[in-house]
Amino acid sequence: ARTAKGRPRKYGDRCGSVTELATSLRAQAQKYTAQLYGKAREIRAYDQIFLLKTLRCPVRVVWVFRKTQWVAFFTTDLTLSVTQIVEYYGARWKIEAGFKEIKQEIGSARTQTRTADAVTNHLHFCLLATTLTWIYADRITADPKRRHIVKGWTSFAFSDVVTSHNKLGTLSRAI
Repeated sequence: ARTAKGRPRKYGDRCGSVTELATSLRAQAQKYTAQLYGKAREIRAYDQIFLLKTLRCPVRVVWVFRKTQWVAFFTTDLTLSVTQIVEYYGARWKIEAGFKEIKQEIGSARTQTRTADAVTNHLHFCLLATTLTWIYADRITADPKRRHIVKGWTSFAFSDVVTSHNKLGTLSRAI
């Protein structure tokens, strides 16, 4: 006989928070090799399919475990493998970093234009400035001075190029 009040749960029992699940599933993580940031990297990950109440469909959640932290990705495309999901999110991170460069370093977020044509023109000039900055960075012989030094990283960031070379910084701020 049923003792709980109300109708039966449509989506089953609650699983707990993502953090609770990550803690309990860490020991079950397996090793995978994924292409991230131009290199084959070994990762530890665990995946599980859940029925998500808010989306009303099944989702695959992938926890990627690092030494002291973890990150969870989810997708509704259940045909993707764990490595594909991790690689797609890794590529997405680079795209988001590019948008951040355009908004903060080049200044597309500080526009005062109001008409659709003016906004489009401003964005095109910002994209042009970004492209010219990377072409310039590719051709310089000495790496620019790093603003934020990261141990083990030899490459420089977009902001390093903009701030290290005054002419370029003046150009990007003018746009």
